[in-house]
Amino acid sequence: MADCWNTDTGEAVYRSRDAVKNLRIKVRIERVTSTAALSQHLQQQVLFQQDRGDIELETLTSQGQTGDNEEEVVVGWQEKLFSQYEMELFQNEAACQTPLDRQYHAEVKALNRTKGRRNHRIFTYTDHDRYTSCLPLHQMQSGDLLTTTKSSPTFLAERMASVRHRRQERRTMDCNIPKTKIINWEPTEEFVKNSHVVNNAMQTMHIMGDLGPTGRLGQKENECLLITIKTDGSGTVIVKPDFNKNKEPYRIVTDRDRREVWRLTVENISTTMKPEEKDREQNMYKDLYVRHKEYLNSLVGQDFEMPPAGILRYLMNGEIVSAKGFEYDNLYIHFFMELPNNWSSLPFQPLSGVTQTCRTKTLEKENVALFSYPFNFEAFYMSEKESEESILQWPVLYFKVLSLDSWQRYRTEGYGYLLFPAMPGKHTVTCHTWRPLQTGTSSVLRRFFIGGSPELEDHSYVRIPGTFKGERLSRFGFCTETTGSVTFNLHCIQQARSFVDAAMLKKRRQKVFDQLGGFSQQGAVCNILEAFQRARRKMQEARESLPRDLISATSQLQIESSA
Repeated sequence: MADCWNTDTGEAVYRSRDAVKNLRIKVRIERVTSTAALSQHLQQQVLFQQDRGDIELETLTSQGQTGDNEEEVVVGWQEKLFSQYEMELFQNEAACQTPLDRQYHAEVKALNRTKGRRNHRIFTYTDHDRYTSCLPLHQMQSGDLLTTTKSSPTFLAERMASVRHRRQERRTMDCNIPKTKIINWEPTEEFVKNSHVVNNAMQTMHIMGDLGPTGRLGQKENECLLITIKTDGSGTVIVKPDFNKNKEPYRIVTDRDRREVWRLTVENISTTMKPEEKDREQNMYKDLYVRHKEYLNSLVGQDFEMPPAGILRYLMNGEIVSAKGFEYDNLYIHFFMELPNNWSSLPFQPLSGVTQTCRTKTLEKENVALFSYPFNFEAFYMSEKESEESILQWPVLYFKVLSLDSWQRYRTEGYGYLLFPAMPGKHTVTCHTWRPLQTGTSSVLRRFFIGGSPELEDHSYVRIPGTFKGERLSRFGFCTETTGSVTFNLHCIQQARSFVDAAMLKKRRQKVFDQLGGFSQQGAVCNILEAFQRARRKMQEARESLPRDLISATSQLQIESSA
């Protein structure tokens, strides 16, 4: 009696590049209780009493119990081994109705004419046989028997399971509604199976065992499913249960009056490849992959897409991440791009957009609307003049934050702008916004009850209006209110021939589009000059505000110190 059993009867999945016809499995079954145990016990008594002459050995072994208690068979893929029931069934030619039955009839006659079949208890059902029982008698837990009463599918149901049904439930009565907008909030199991599961055609083979008592083989109720093997055309092989691999054998318990226990051992004895054959196969696959790579390269080409000479290509993949600090809920954002002089875009490039309406949530004691709205932009810069320009003007993104209530009334929550980064790479920018403010209680009541608020006719007034021509821009008397902020994630890419053409970079070094790396330095110098000018103006204003006596005394002191 075996004390330890293999309890892992789950299926195992293997991948193989070789043909499945080379698969060879050795199956061994052995009875460990009932008659086998009694026979082993009697043999021990015979060996002990043989010298005393009480029992002769020929008398016991003539019953032939030992050979009927175990069997070992090597089975190939889709190899047909007939059972005792099939041998008796296909001997009668009148019972053969299908071409497969007549083929089996001829094979059975050939076996009867020769020395007979090599199997006794172990037989197989191939993919063409009408085997529908899927309830094996494998029992993993000691002391428990399989008492499943679940009905087994029919032969037609198994064949139709691999057929992909047409998706009738996806059709709508109104053909104007696009299919991409249809959402099934309560999908059925059949809908999920047809929509998300790829049903590959599987070939199946069952290795069976006739565990009936001696002399009563060939009864259908004594048939037991030992192993199930499935494969598809992509090299996947599924074996249930898995090969033992030097582990304990599996346990089988018969569900009859005489409950017997059998031991099952499954081994993979397929011929392994030799090292030189493996190397030859690896070289063949490498050659195949190299040829496929060369074929793809021939379709793509070797030329890298470059902008024309003297043109800077600017690409930005942006994301409106979030907005916070605004007064009302249900926010959405309008935005558009403004291209300065010498900048252009593609004809089909959208220069404006609007996000979805987003409801705010509380994060760290602030109401935050998480948009995660992506947008992309592509522009080209070309200098018309050969002379060097002072500062390169970058495109600007203007945006307006609005709120929407349940009555479809919108309110302007804030205006802001974003200057495109001069340096390539990833940038996270937070832009603060403001909105025009109209003084008085009536404007506040109108904004709360009716909706609407003062708006800007020209969105560029947030920064510098495009129509402004002068030295100073005065906004005296214009009342505003600081509102919230909007966060952007920007991924910027710059492409020009000057990056890769070093000779051209040296010859035309004084041109703006050849000094792409110096844009940030130019901006830093300009910022320093502007700060110096502001400090100088403040000093002049402070000097003018001082009394004249103090100014004259200061100037006289400076003259004396210089003398």
